[in-house]
Amino acid sequence: MKPQWDDLPSNVRATVKQHVGQILKADPVTKGLMPGLAARLHTENNETVFLKAVPTANPAATLYERERRAGAVLPPGLPAPRLRWSGEVDGWIVLLHEYVDGRDADLSPGSPDVPLVLDTLVVLNEALTPCPGGLPEVAVNIAGLQAKAAALLAGELPDRAMYEKALATFSLDALKGNTLLHYDLHPGNFRIDDGRAYVIDWAFAVRGAAWVDAVMLAPRLIEAGHTPEQTEALLARVPAWRSAPADAVTGLAALWTLFRLHKARFGPEEGRGFRARAAEAGRAWVHHRST
Repeated sequence: MKPQWDDLPSNVRATVKQHVGQILKADPVTKGLMPGLAARLHTENNETVFLKAVPTANPAATLYERERRAGAVLPPGLPAPRLRWSGEVDGWIVLLHEYVDGRDADLSPGSPDVPLVLDTLVVLNEALTPCPGGLPEVAVNIAGLQAKAAALLAGELPDRAMYEKALATFSLDALKGNTLLHYDLHPGNFRIDDGRAYVIDWAFAVRGAAWVDAVMLAPRLIEAGHTPEQTEALLARVPAWRSAPADAVTGLAALWTLFRLHKARFGPEEGRGFRARAAEAGRAWVHHRST
């Protein structure tokens, strides 16, 4: 069970109040698999602030620290909630963001959210190149994908030949670049509000080639109902995608898919269903690119 506002040490709650004022109400946010506390804080100043906090001893603390580093360098005007304050208090990493209302993006065919999301990706690529801060290289995130892919390839695996072919010429060097990447674009990490798309949850932010974020979004479009052909036609709207090396795209798509397939088989029970659906979308894309 995720911690609640009242579970925080008193010094942590007092520090939060120093930055936002008295808390009239704290609504827990239970969506998502990220450990730690997430809550909407309603303050005496008639504001709503989004709070995230996790013990520094929790393995997820490294991701909170990554989000903290990204939030500190995201430029003003970016379609993302501003990090108002962050720090470590009594063994907790605490982040206070502007609260962005709205709903998850609808990426299904014909949805007006699709061009909105793609145009937002273009804005991110342009505003975050060159990378405005000391974020780690994209290889830090890819290492986890490679480890799960290797574990699956060592055992029984449908479509083994397809994945091995996709990975045969893959090189991490192709992913290097100087763009700050979100890296985890999916419908739940967009907030659609009043005709705008905001990008939230920068816990996996890294530095790399601008086209990587388009690759991470592609299987989500397929999962939402687009064919692989339609998805690639939609991504042509994104300049960075048009310059992506074909072998690197196919290899990264294979790693993305194998990671989710591994999680669907061996990950937490509550996440296996949606990860299996994501893996099937990724498999369809890799198959399309391999034939």
